[in-house]
Amino acid sequence: MSTPKSNRLPFVFILITLIIDAMGIGLILPVLPDLIGELEGGTLGQAALWGGVLATSYAVMQFLCGPTIGSLSDRFGRRPILLVSLAVMAADYVVMAFAGSIWLLLAARIVGGIAAATQSTATAFIADISRPEDKSKNFGLVGASFGIGFVVGPLIGGVLGEFGTRAPFYAAAVLASFNLILGWYVLPETVTDKIRRPFDWRRANPLGAFRHIGALPGLKRYLALFFLYEFAFFVYPAIWAYFTRAQFGWEPGMVGLSLGLFGIAIAFVQGVLIRVVIPRLGETNAILYGFVFNFFAFIALGLVTSPTLALILTPMIALGAVVTPALQGCMSKIAGADQQGELQGLVSSFRSVAAILSPLVMTQIFFFSTDPARGIDMPGAPFFLSMCIMALCLAIFLPRRATPVTA
Repeated sequence: MSTPKSNRLPFVFILITLIIDAMGIGLILPVLPDLIGELEGGTLGQAALWGGVLATSYAVMQFLCGPTIGSLSDRFGRRPILLVSLAVMAADYVVMAFAGSIWLLLAARIVGGIAAATQSTATAFIADISRPEDKSKNFGLVGASFGIGFVVGPLIGGVLGEFGTRAPFYAAAVLASFNLILGWYVLPETVTDKIRRPFDWRRANPLGAFRHIGALPGLKRYLALFFLYEFAFFVYPAIWAYFTRAQFGWEPGMVGLSLGLFGIAIAFVQGVLIRVVIPRLGETNAILYGFVFNFFAFIALGLVTSPTLALILTPMIALGAVVTPALQGCMSKIAGADQQGELQGLVSSFRSVAAILSPLVMTQIFFFSTDPARGIDMPGAPFFLSMCIMALCLAIFLPRRATPVTA
């Protein structure tokens, strides 16, 4: 971990916070088909459509609130924003545990999306305490935290889901509460008067932030690539529970295990392997490698019919996950010290737009490609769309390959 010793415990708190944010996506996945069936009934395809609505509502709020919360943290500091969000998140999980209708579950997802919009603040904290040459590597730990969240979330959802569809939410509420207590005692404030920026509503929204900070040289291209990659990557949380149920007949426990393997691999790639890849390849070549690798990984998943091969492929496909921290490292070096919260809020919004659109598109493709009335049985179709998006990323990236950004 490339941080001074005095920052290591706060750094751990930040990583745990990001893990809990990632759990907000992964926790519900293994139990979602059964939970929606319990609340609404209907077919698996109809449950997938509701799952897309729930995922989209969560992401919409992250999109709308990410720049606002990031800008608030530039003005009032990272500490109060992070602690308040954890308190709200703990309460939100309790509400989800008691939700007796799909509409209350939807309302809880909306509130959860607001609370999880502090990803930008947590990432800005990391930018505050990182040397320029260490930013990509430390942003890799951000990705590793999301990978661990993909382990912990689906495992909690899958294992505790065997005891009932509500049990995972109680566990998540307890975890968020304990992390809130830890943060209260260990988290310092990194926003000093030197870098404190006045809050401006004109910049504290996605469009305003994009108009202002998007004018920085080279940033728009990186943001476009970041959005396309995230859109393609969201195929996993969007359709994995439905894809594996249709293709292999997996139950929640096996879905959780497979997502856990994927999360462990993501954590290894972005927390460990990227510290070897970035110094040797550089950020630009790491991005290129990631696009090419993911292109072939999506083809493999679209074609796989063996459950054993699917389990083998699941951790292997994470080897292409170097793209996100490399892109974030490039963008963070472009922005100034007083713009890190604003930039990470904008990055969070781009990720959220991808998370808004991708579940809707991917679940619709899954619905139509597995509809018995149409005589179609191709549950891997959404992965072929992600493959095409990787080809588009390469088409954008290759003609104008930028040299690595320097501090």
